[in-house]
Amino acid sequence: MAWIKAAQSSDLEGRDRLLVKSDGRQVALFRMNGRWHACDNRCPHEGYPLIEGTLGPGCLLTCNWHNWKFDLSDGHTLVGGDRLRVYPVDERDGALWVDLTDPPPEDRLAWAMEGLREAFEDEDEARMARELARIGAAGGDPLQAVAKAVVWSHDRMEYGTTHAFAATADWLSLRERDARSEPERLVPLVESLLHMAEDVVGEPVFAYTTQAERYDEAALQDAIEAENEPAAQAQLNGALAEGKGFADLEPVLARAALAHYQGFGHAAIYVVKTGELACRLGPEAQAPLLRALLRYLVYTRREDLIPEFRAYAPALVAWRDGKNPPPPAESFISGSVKQVLGSIANAGAPPPALFDRLLEAAALQMLYFDLGRQDRVDGPVSQNVGWLDFTHAVTFANASRRLAERHPELWPACLLQIGCFLGRNARYLDTSLDPDEWRVADPQSFLAEARRGLFDHRESEPIVAAHLVKLLTAVSEEAARAPEDVAPVLTAAARRLLESPLRRKHALRTAAQALNFVGGAAP
Repeated sequence: MAWIKAAQSSDLEGRDRLLVKSDGRQVALFRMNGRWHACDNRCPHEGYPLIEGTLGPGCLLTCNWHNWKFDLSDGHTLVGGDRLRVYPVDERDGALWVDLTDPPPEDRLAWAMEGLREAFEDEDEARMARELARIGAAGGDPLQAVAKAVVWSHDRMEYGTTHAFAATADWLSLRERDARSEPERLVPLVESLLHMAEDVVGEPVFAYTTQAERYDEAALQDAIEAENEPAAQAQLNGALAEGKGFADLEPVLARAALAHYQGFGHAAIYVVKTGELACRLGPEAQAPLLRALLRYLVYTRREDLIPEFRAYAPALVAWRDGKNPPPPAESFISGSVKQVLGSIANAGAPPPALFDRLLEAAALQMLYFDLGRQDRVDGPVSQNVGWLDFTHAVTFANASRRLAERHPELWPACLLQIGCFLGRNARYLDTSLDPDEWRVADPQSFLAEARRGLFDHRESEPIVAAHLVKLLTAVSEEAARAPEDVAPVLTAAARRLLESPLRRKHALRTAAQALNFVGGAAP
């Protein structure tokens, strides 16, 4: 027991409060109803001194800075959030004694995890940071907190996996690769939990079936294709019961993700990032992650069924590879979707080599994006184009390459679906732009600095920060792997994005399109 003498009883007559300092710790003592109570002097909200607080009825203490209120008998917060640390007090032998013994680490860890859940449901970023710090201080693994957040989130996602899970994989990669200080190691954890909370807080539980069927890979793929979520989840439950994990299921999940041009490329991205996250977070998170991913694959939209992309299926049938050198990247940045898909299908080049040119084309298009498109208010909904249309071509390319390298039969789908992005984005370029203006002397140093900038980004929306970390992760991977002439284009495109406005609000455009819709104009 770490009892310390706070004061002689004779020194306390006529006083209702006392500040005690011991080994860097400040403890505030208050006399209430004839008894002394002790607590941390720092308000758990923002650290202001509670010794300056106001005493109220019973054991009520109010922090005068933000009106947080605490019950000093047990430390519960009555108004506000977070719990106040209180200490046992004893008056004996003519002195006032305070016990500063820390609770056992397991109790501190349990309290911090309980507080984290409260912070999660309140979307309280500052408290999330404090509770995660407490978990680390108690000897816990903060990644277990991220796994818990996955569990708290996965059945409140109506249509399955969101960017929150996918970006968490990249935030944790950033933490491992680039963090140099404890604050930097904390940022990715907070970003991950904050995004999950934003996506699910206030949402009901969308329960998954508990039925299990004997696992059959073909049956799972058929259920996904038929958009039969109960049947798909029953297959997953059977697979999990047999002890199968993500690695066992990745082949069928990868095929399902690339079976169609769908979900604006998210399907392939989500499969790759779910695998990474399941590996990092361990068994507790694996089943929730797989359930959410499977739900997404069932419900994701099929863009290859709309007129703009109907050329995709015939191009897949016409696909041929061979030993021809791939066409230059510039040949893929203009033309309609049908024309680009035809060029890719008939290139007759080895898929990995063709991929590098298509990746370069996606980077060129991103570099040439006509920024004026973000400010137009007179166009139809179908021409609502922004930076994310171009960043997704790159992040999809990265994810689909990784799947195709492990499952080579997926190369045609991977390459042609990149072509869908290229054909769609070709209309929104400003090729008069001088690409040399955005070139960087040292791509790897530029990317390292850009990634480090994410630790103190200025984006108020988690979804925007998520797209930045996703893009820089993908560009970093591809720039380190691709031919040396591709990395400069990728980094120039990334630089232009980072130094240009990413517009998220379009009030006038939304109003104009609403009026056109009501008036019967075409979409």
